[in-house]
Amino acid sequence: MRLIACESGVAAFGRDPDSSKQVWSAEEGYPGDFWYRDFYRDIGFDLDLAYVRPYLPPTGQRLHTGLKYHRITGKTEHKEPYDPDRARERAEAHASDFVEARRRQAEWLAEAMDRPPIIVCPYDAELFGHWWFEGPLWLELVFRRLATAVDVVAATPTDDLDRHPTVQLATPAGSTWGWRGHNEVWLAGENDWIYRHLHAAADRLHALCRRYPSADERTRRALTQALRELFLAQASDWAFMMSRHTTVFYAVRRTRDHLLRAERLCDEVERGAVDDLALGALEETDNLFPTLDYRVLL
Repeated sequence: MRLIACESGVAAFGRDPDSSKQVWSAEEGYPGDFWYRDFYRDIGFDLDLAYVRPYLPPTGQRLHTGLKYHRITGKTEHKEPYDPDRARERAEAHASDFVEARRRQAEWLAEAMDRPPIIVCPYDAELFGHWWFEGPLWLELVFRRLATAVDVVAATPTDDLDRHPTVQLATPAGSTWGWRGHNEVWLAGENDWIYRHLHAAADRLHALCRRYPSADERTRRALTQALRELFLAQASDWAFMMSRHTTVFYAVRRTRDHLLRAERLCDEVERGAVDDLALGALEETDNLFPTLDYRVLL
């Protein structure tokens, strides 16, 4: 694969679709192997309520306990018992297959390139150990094989950029990690209403931050927290959940709550009447990016 340099100074690497499908695809990927542990079968739902009640909330609501006795088995309601030894064998086979596939891929790409190819393989971290119980083991086995391989090595994008600092200047096409690689998931009829509100909040906060380039401590905290709330409202998972009809009420509520909190903080800054207690509660509740400073918008 090739990389490009954007005018912003960011280097962009294209994701490799072949290795992505091998690991992430629900139909063709390794995690769907019938010998791997089934994520959806759990004693919280499988066993008698009286037996699992000590592991459930006081309400008695059934939920995932993390104790799962079955393997995927196949597209059937009948699930066979999980066999850890057989699952490890499959993880070893899949690790070997992945490394060999990347070796063949790199060999084929090198024929048409003026430098050693880099194959970018990014995945959601939650796949490993959560959806795919054997995922961490598979990762370990992959890296152990790469450590002894001769013609393919593990590296980071920065490693490759350090070795080949001269790259083509270009503007990448708009794309996403979602279905079909464009914005279909995030511009569906179920969620397109959010963007006029997100853009309006961003424009207002940006203008307000520029009005206070050297704010006092209270105003600095309020503007910074408003920026956190905006970031949380912009989280793509909310729009994703709306488009996929999964916990839609929760996704809508989170989007609206963060937008309303950002708007309230902007109102308070404009009036010069920041509520210290309410601000402190928000800083404790929505505390991502603890070193964030609103002046990044200046």
